[in-house]
Amino acid sequence: MNTTDLNLLTALDALLTTGSVVGAARKLNLSESAMSRTLGRLRNVTGDALLVRAGRQMVLTPYAEAMRERTHRTLQEAHAVLSPDAEILDLAELDRCFTLRTNEGFIEAFGSALIVAVSAQAPNVELIFVAKPEKSDRELREGSIDLEIGVLGNMGPEIRLQALFRDRFVGVVRAGHPLTQQMDITQLARFGHIVASRRAERGGPIHDAIEQAGLQRKVVAVVPAFSAAVALVVNSDWVALVPHSLVAHHPLIAHSQALAMVALPFATPEMTVSQMWHPRLENDAAHRWLRGVVKQVCAIERNSPA
Repeated sequence: MNTTDLNLLTALDALLTTGSVVGAARKLNLSESAMSRTLGRLRNVTGDALLVRAGRQMVLTPYAEAMRERTHRTLQEAHAVLSPDAEILDLAELDRCFTLRTNEGFIEAFGSALIVAVSAQAPNVELIFVAKPEKSDRELREGSIDLEIGVLGNMGPEIRLQALFRDRFVGVVRAGHPLTQQMDITQLARFGHIVASRRAERGGPIHDAIEQAGLQRKVVAVVPAFSAAVALVVNSDWVALVPHSLVAHHPLIAHSQALAMVALPFATPEMTVSQMWHPRLENDAAHRWLRGVVKQVCAIERNSPA
């Protein structure tokens, strides 16, 4: 065997991820002087400066930029090879950070319950929720996110998938809205609609159903999040079109006396909300545990009344 110190891989990943000696030292619980010495060793091993000063900051060299994602993937794969079996996973001692990519609606409906469930079993585990600007498996493949939660789209065939629950759109209006007394497609089309779309799209199955009935709807606003759509209808006669899961489980919306949920007067395609991950994490004990917690938390939606 050669004498390469594989512990340097962990230090290299921390340096390339944080882009600073101070940040890497904090991440690995080392002193700045110890991390500076390690950086010196890495420079000798790689033959590259890795981090260089630019004004008051440190920046990565071109070589370091090129190696950042590869280094992170290699370290993750090494951890997967050496990870313990689930039977001996000590959740009380598990110290890990998981990055989950999902939309705001899922966080608002299930985030609190998920954090509570995770913290109860593994108090040292941290969850980082990041925004979902697009549906792509690139971040899963690169390892920058650990778990994607949402409706399947643009994912490679190797991505692992587990269905969590089925969702559907419902209308949300202010309490006392005329639609709570009489609801048909003609009545629905009479009122202004608030549409939630990250990409500012106005179409969709509801839009299509109204058009197929020979009617037109008035979209008064397009907003980037479902909770924003709901907030806009509280003091108006507009209608917000949002997933049932948000209305049923959002801590503010579900128990609000100022809002009412109305079923749509036509059938729309149901959506399957799933969790997705890269196969490198398939047998990772801690990741497998997290997937189980997510599935358990989301089971409340499967048991919700129609």
